[in-house]
Formats: sequence, structure tokens, C-alpha cells
Amino acid sequence: MPGSFKPFAASGLALALLGGCTLEPAYQRPPPPTPAAFPQAPDAAPSATPAAALGWRQFFVDEKLRSVIGLALANNRDLRVAVANIQAARAQYRVQRAALLPTVSASAGATYTREPTSVITGGATAAGASDHIDAHIYTASIGVSNYELDLFGRVRSLSHAALETYLATEEARRAAQIGIVSETASAYLTLAADQAILKAARDTLKSSQASLDVAQKRFDYGITSELDVRQAQTVVAQARADVASNTTAVNQDKNALDLLVGASVPDALLPAPLEDQALVLADLPAGLPSEVLLARPDVLEAEHQLKSANAQIGAARAAFFPTISLTGSGGGESTSLSNLFKAASAAWTFAPQISAPLFAGGANRANLAYAKAQRSVFVAQYEKAIQTAFRDVADALARQATVGEQVAAQQAQAAAAADSLKLSQARYDRGADTYLNVLTAQRTVYAAEQSLSSARLIRATNIVALYAALGGGGQLDAPTK
Repeated sequence: MPGSFKPFAASGLALALLGGCTLEPAYQRPPPPTPAAFPQAPDAAPSATPAAALGWRQFFVDEKLRSVIGLALANNRDLRVAVANIQAARAQYRVQRAALLPTVSASAGATYTREPTSVITGGATAAGASDHIDAHIYTASIGVSNYELDLFGRVRSLSHAALETYLATEEARRAAQIGIVSETASAYLTLAADQAILKAARDTLKSSQASLDVAQKRFDYGITSELDVRQAQTVVAQARADVASNTTAVNQDKNALDLLVGASVPDALLPAPLEDQALVLADLPAGLPSEVLLARPDVLEAEHQLKSANAQIGAARAAFFPTISLTGSGGGESTSLSNLFKAASAAWTFAPQISAPLFAGGANRANLAYAKAQRSVFVAQYEKAIQTAFRDVADALARQATVGEQVAAQQAQAAAAADSLKLSQARYDRGADTYLNVLTAQRTVYAAEQSLSSARLIRATNIVALYAALGGGGQLDAPTK
């Protein structure tokens, strides 16, 4: 760099360092508009791991379910859109951040001209002189073009806003992942529960068909009346209808699971009928203060959007102040290429420019009012996100407080119904009771098994819902070995 260009560079650097302040309002997180504790929350052990820090591979203990969720996260199109949005937001932030630094460009060129001598001298050409003059000019320079000195933080505030928008997009991806994890698990459990109900329907069809065969034989031998045969036929017909209906439900559940996964789930990964085995961790810690909701991705997304709106106010305030931009270059200029980089050929330009708003028809005031109004909008959205999260957790806790008792009651009912069927069948075989009581007991057993499967599904899906409501499932954790 030529020595005469050094003062320009030093002064430009010194002015650039001045652009460190902003006119953004000091950010203060709005207080949560919710109670300090969840209702009906059981006490948690002091060492319990919060749901938000519990990876989904740690939470779901069923290997097949883990594999299905992994396929969903790899193939689901909604999550792909969320990841693409992150990449776009990151690129926009980098573009906006680049405005904080000057754009330095290098250029080199050559100019060849030929002019009539008479035009240059303003008269006739001297005797013996050439009637034209050739000129060769070579230039090389490094310069800065229209670099805005961010003295009042306009560019810096816009960069802050872009950063917060990018961070909000990242939280939106985490929220999308939590949704995919919980929806996939719920669809998987629903399929397992409907398979259990289908199994019960098939078992009922098998047992009722056997009862019909017995009733038919007893009628053929004249032991019982035709009424027993017709009553048994009604149970068989109803069981056949239930098998067909439940088969349709299982196939629809499979289609829903395939849609969430984004591909056909292999048969080897399909669930077994939902029994009493644990597909998820049952000891999820829930006795936590409501402040844990502040770490939920959708709440963090709303807060980053609020911070972005807060930064936009700083940019709108800075528009009331003068804008200073710098344009300058330094290099060499010579009529000889060999002398281009010598000290005698040094050349530089420095063109600062200041622009102050005098009259804009109220546009700057309107932009500031709009930025403040937008911040109020995002404050309300942030508070609503917290309230929605609080209700999600409270509803799941309310269900958790009673669903265990509900499952236990349904299990007791199913066991009692099974015993009642055995007793009714034994009394009928000895001729001490009518066949109607056997049919009634069969229907009661079937209904109790259906209710038990539904209760188990409610308990399992509620645990998944509570895990998701507390912010779990959004981590990009690696597969366990």
C-alpha cells in the first residue's frame, strides 16, 4: 500500500470503531402470566432429570418405537422444511451482519486513447509534428465504497434483529421435532392399542364360534332349544362385524404412521398389541416450578421474536439521526505499466458524505410507532405462548393424577368379567343356568377388554404428551449404543 494512503486507512478505521452504540430499548423479559407452580403436580426427586434435558432416546425404552421415531425424524417433510428455514434465516443474518464491515474491493485497468493534436493544442499542428497524440494510462487500486459509519447503531440493530430471527427459527425447528416425536409415538401407541382391541375381537369371535358349535350340537341332540342357537349366532355376527371394523381401524392407523414417518414402516418395526408393558418411562419428573416452561422451544421462539422486534425499534430511532458514509480508494496511476507501483505514482481519493433527515412527511415517526406496536404484539404472543404451555402441562398432570386409578379399575373389571364368564359357562354346562347369562358374560368380557385397552392407551399417550409439554424431545441426541 502506498504510504500516502495510510492516513486515510487509519482515519477510516478510527471512525469505524465509533459505531458500537445502539438506540435499542433495554430488553426486559416480561414476567410469566401464570402461577408459580403447576396444579396437581407430584413432588419430584431432587436429582430427577428435567424433561427438557431428557433426550427422546432416553425417554422411549421400546427399541422398535425408537427406530420408528428415528425414521420419522430422517424422512418427515415438515422437519425438512424447518431445517431449510434455519439455513435461510442463517444466510439472511450473515448478509445483514456483513453490513457492519466495509466492503473492500480491488480493481485494475488500462485506458488507451488517441486525440487529435489540434484539439489538445487548440490550434494548428506545428510543422513536422504528429497530427494525433496517443495516451496510455494504467491504474490499480483498493477501495471502500459507500460504507456507512454506524454511529447511531442502525445497522447494528438490524443485525441484532436478524440474529434473533435466526435463533427463533432454530427454536421453531426444535418445536417441530418435539411435535414429530410426540405425534409419531402417539400414532405408534394408537396402532398398538387398536391391535389389542382387534385381538380381543378375534378372541371373542373364536370363543363365540366355539360356543355356537356347542349350542348347535346340544340343539341337535334335543338338549336345548333353538333359542340358544340363535342367541349364540347373534354374538358371532357381532364379533365378525367388530373384527372387520377393528381391522379397518388398524389399517388406517398404519397409514397415519406411514404419513408421519414419511415412508412405509417395515413390518418388523410395527408394534405388538398394547399390553401392560412400559413403552415409555413412567417416572417422568413433573414436580417442577412453572419456570421450566421458559425453556420450551415455542416459548423461546416467541421470546427471540420479541427481542428482534425490540432491536427494530433501535433501527427506527436511528433513522432520525444523520447517516455518514465513506467512499475511498488508494493505489497507483501511471502512463507506464512499469512505474505503476512506484511511490511517485501513488494516488488516493477520500469522499465522506453525510445525509441528515430534514423532512420525510412523518415517515420516520410512523416507522418508529410501527416498531413499538410490533413489539407490543410480540409481548402478547410471548405471554400467550407461556399460557398455552402452562395449560398443556396442567392438562397432562390432571390426567396423570387419575389415569393410573382408571387403568387399575379397568383391569379389575376385566378380571372380574373373565371370572364371571367362567362361572356362567360352568353353571350352563351343568344345566343350572340359561345360555343368556353366558352370552351376557361374553359381551361383558369383550367390552371390559376394549375399555382396558383404551385406558392403557390414554395412560401411555398422556405420558408422551406430558414429556412433550415440558419441552422434551427437541434434542438432536445421537443414537444410543
